[in-house]
Amino acid sequence: MHSAMQAYARTAQKTASPRELESQLLLRAASKLQAVCDGRVSDAGGIAEALIYTRRLWAVLLSSITRPDNPLPVEIKQNLANLGGFIIKRTLSAEVVFAVEKIEPLIALNREIAAGLRDSATPGEPVQQAS
Repeated sequence: MHSAMQAYARTAQKTASPRELESQLLLRAASKLQAVCDGRVSDAGGIAEALIYTRRLWAVLLSSITRPDNPLPVEIKQNLANLGGFIIKRTLSAEVVFAVEKIEPLIALNREIAAGLRDSATPGEPVQQAS
């Protein structure tokens, strides 16, 4: 059963739009960080893994955002770059001195941006909240 779920996940990734995939990855990062906040992950290795996953994801997103051929408006690129810089700094800071208060804003940001990616894929439809 587990391998069937993995096969489905691989197929879904291949057929998902780039926005959908980015949204899924941001939600995964938020979920990993939420598990830390909730105490479901409390060992140093698990906390570090959640922070590193988030940081690496944002590093990849930033490299995409800052590419000259990225079609986003300059203002949005700048805003996302600022958010990405904040998230990377915050994950590094939380690795040095961990505090739940340092990662709660990261969860919210990842969820909000994921929701925005999902909502902007279909203009004119009602806004849906990320769960």
